Amino acid sequence: MDSRPVAFDLTRLVTRLGHASPSGIDRVDLAYARHALSGQGPRFGVIATGLGPRVLDRADAARIVEAVSAGWVEDVEAQADPVYLRLAARLTGAAPPPSGTARARSGAWARRRAQAESAARTFRARGVAALPEGTLYLHTSHLRLDRPERFDWLYGRRDVRAAFFVHDLIPITHPEYGRPGEAGRHRERLRTIGRHAARIVVNSADVGARTARHLAAEGFGAPPVTVAHLGTEAAFAPEGPSFAPERPTFLVCGTIEPRKNHLLLLHLWRELAQRLGPATPRLVLVGRRGWEAENVIDLLDRCPAVREHVVEVSGLSTHGLAALMRSATALLMPSFTEGYGLPVVEAAASGLPVVASDIAVHREIGDDFAHFLDPLDGPGWMQAVEDLCAPGSPLRREMAGRLAGYRPPSWTTHFQRADAAFASL
Repeated sequence: MDSRPVAFDLTRLVTRLGHASPSGIDRVDLAYARHALSGQGPRFGVIATGLGPRVLDRADAARIVEAVSAGWVEDVEAQADPVYLRLAARLTGAAPPPSGTARARSGAWARRRAQAESAARTFRARGVAALPEGTLYLHTSHLRLDRPERFDWLYGRRDVRAAFFVHDLIPITHPEYGRPGEAGRHRERLRTIGRHAARIVVNSADVGARTARHLAAEGFGAPPVTVAHLGTEAAFAPEGPSFAPERPTFLVCGTIEPRKNHLLLLHLWRELAQRLGPATPRLVLVGRRGWEAENVIDLLDRCPAVREHVVEVSGLSTHGLAALMRSATALLMPSFTEGYGLPVVEAAASGLPVVASDIAVHREIGDDFAHFLDPLDGPGWMQAVEDLCAPGSPLRREMAGRLAGYRPPSWTTHFQRADAAFASL
């Protein structure tokens, strides 16, 4: 970013102080917060409250950002990550490491303390009159955009230029996969963006096209849209810690929710278990249980064949996830829809073959290396899993060969594109 004043919206990160691990949007929000607050010009944090927006100086904003990051233990090495160590032990048949209960209690206490300190800083903070003339206001999380009154202050500060990050339009384009009422809330978020945005940044050309069409249909003039693929962390690389699972091990990454299509994979694994018994490959579900996923959760909790061969894990550090990817057989991403699909590029960066649903955004980010299947093609997914499990698998060798020389998107390139767009305002 140039030397102009920048105010980054910290509201979502403040709400995540009580969480032990981040979502995909959280990771993007954190990357933008660090980038925005490290610039040369005046830097501020903005927190939306019921009494209006509060403005923190650079130092207080940075303290909140780093407290959030510390609570997520994102930078812990794989060999110091208890979640990774327990998972690796289970997948290799080794004895589990000692419980990290004391460490978990310590982390929870630290998060509560950070919440209290953040509340105190917000209480002492100033109003938006503290922002210099010509400030760039940057909002990258979707949070509170369905409360348009929280952004009315922008009408009174016409000199402030607002830029927003749109992650996806899934609640609008695929309302059947969201919580009841979420489609209406997301339409309100897009209306807030339409009213105030001088620039929109999106994570894929697919999301950019959908956003432009939606805003035009809603009667808004089309603000400039910049496409910038999300970066991958340096931990995702072919070299680094790994382990050798007892049997072929497949990953699926993301919150357990209907659009991720976990149900397809669980039915396949139940059939594999009936045919293969103890030789059934492992399926590791990386992500928390989400919403509207009762059928999936019933299988996970109550189907013996699934419980025997499917493992759930959440709270992995970045390094732990990267080590898991280096150790697995393939990533399976049968999603019906995605805004970006970050695990696809993280897996490719780690040297892990990818089988992905044949949807526009997966083609956009993985056309050079992924093996594509229709998300409803159960026999095709079964055949791919069986072929990848075969000793000396020709399919796996061919898919791994596609990854030779692959260079994943970087945050450096992402911010070069975004900063150039902001500089034009």
